[in-house]
Amino acid sequence: MSDEQATHTYETATARIEEIIRRLDSGDAGLRETLELLREGRGLVEYCAAELDAVGQGLQELRLDELVARLEARGGAA
Repeated sequence: MSDEQATHTYETATARIEEIIRRLDSGDAGLRETLELLREGRGLVEYCAAELDAVGQGLQELRLDELVARLEARGGAA
């Protein structure tokens, strides 16, 4: 699964999750297919969660950088 995930973006992963949900909701998937879809979906959800965490961390770092810059500007102006 990791090789497949390496080719995903957050957007393609969420689109694939939606496809998996539609297939599972259809009731047409057999037992083995259902198991494979669930495994794939779980991996994709984990990938998306990691991507969101990374973006969130990046945003937090940007906010900290902005705060430091403001504090330094205030300190230099005083």
